[in-house]
Amino acid sequence: MVTRAHGWSSINTGSYNIDGLKTLAPKLADAFSALEADVNLVEGPGFETVGADGRTSEMHTGPIIQVQSRPSAPIQVVMSGHYDTVFPPGTFETIRDLGNGQINGPGMADMKGGLSLMLEALKAFEAGPLKDRLGYRIVMTPDEEIGNFASAGALTEAARSGAHIGMTYEPAMETGAMSGGRKGSAVFDIVLHGRAAHAGRAKEEGRSAIEAAAELVVGLEGLNGQRDGVTFNVGAIEGGGPVNIVPDLAVVRFGARAPDAEASAWATQQVGRLFERATARNGIHGHLHGGFYRPPKPRNTAQQALFDAVHATGCAIGLDLEFVDTGGVCEGNNIFAAGVPNVDTLGVRGGRIHSNEEFVIVDSFVERATLSALILNRLADGRMDGKRIKDLMGR
Repeated sequence: MVTRAHGWSSINTGSYNIDGLKTLAPKLADAFSALEADVNLVEGPGFETVGADGRTSEMHTGPIIQVQSRPSAPIQVVMSGHYDTVFPPGTFETIRDLGNGQINGPGMADMKGGLSLMLEALKAFEAGPLKDRLGYRIVMTPDEEIGNFASAGALTEAARSGAHIGMTYEPAMETGAMSGGRKGSAVFDIVLHGRAAHAGRAKEEGRSAIEAAAELVVGLEGLNGQRDGVTFNVGAIEGGGPVNIVPDLAVVRFGARAPDAEASAWATQQVGRLFERATARNGIHGHLHGGFYRPPKPRNTAQQALFDAVHATGCAIGLDLEFVDTGGVCEGNNIFAAGVPNVDTLGVRGGRIHSNEEFVIVDSFVERATLSALILNRLADGRMDGKRIKDLMGR
């Protein structure tokens, strides 16, 4: 498992590195062809992006890898993971053995290590006597780190095709703790247009898009603390040019997190209010893009029942698993929104993800693969009642 993850991580698959994604995808498909399953590479739809010039364009990414086995089995599981990383080519590409049971490398934890152990868990399960009682659909995505805009439909379709339980392979925390409830996540781009003018001769004739953007940013950051659990973060302001020209373009890129549907609606309303205020300025106009692409994934009755069942399964192999609510989001949010309870940190233990200090704890490959194989076995033999847990989603 470690060697396989090392090989996959040696291929750069930053979310915008289409060549790298297309290089790794068939290697993943070949590896998962060892299962008793059908494996397909599917081109996802294009999705809208906003450039630094304020114009929208359609972007395409790498293929979606879909794996399906035993669709008529009485218990069905939807499994997911991503093969993109946050690291563009040339930024973080070295894999190093840190010598203390840890390996440092891009994607070793998040989440090529998780994909490797998912495969091993399935191979172990299919070597056992209960495989005919459980079927699965796997969706491996090329765009999770930028929001699953191309692959969200594939995740929803797989979840709604009779799945009782979802299993996602984001890394667990270094301590072994796993994610419980998750907030919803939004990404917004606001484009503001003003009027260019000579900053010395005719400053008064200009209308500064950057000034309007600055006021907007102050308003957005001022929303923090106004509603419990809702946060805003402005990631970038783009636009402008020489200091002797009144800037006529600014692009504000920001995100928001919210714990529930009502809070998400409030956050969206506040963004609209601030956008209207910015474009009400004399000579300023613009357009707003984005929204809550991942709804919240709160702890409900079904989620708690699943966490309890996974905890009991962990105890059988000496793991006292803890589930901690987090502001992070993942494909588990998409699967939950499709009506399927899921546990979404079944991957390796690791830390410092999204940085060049990302590391994986080597011993966790066997530990977490064993956990997943046992979960699948207990779903198949009925000790973990997937249908009952799924039925609790409506309560």
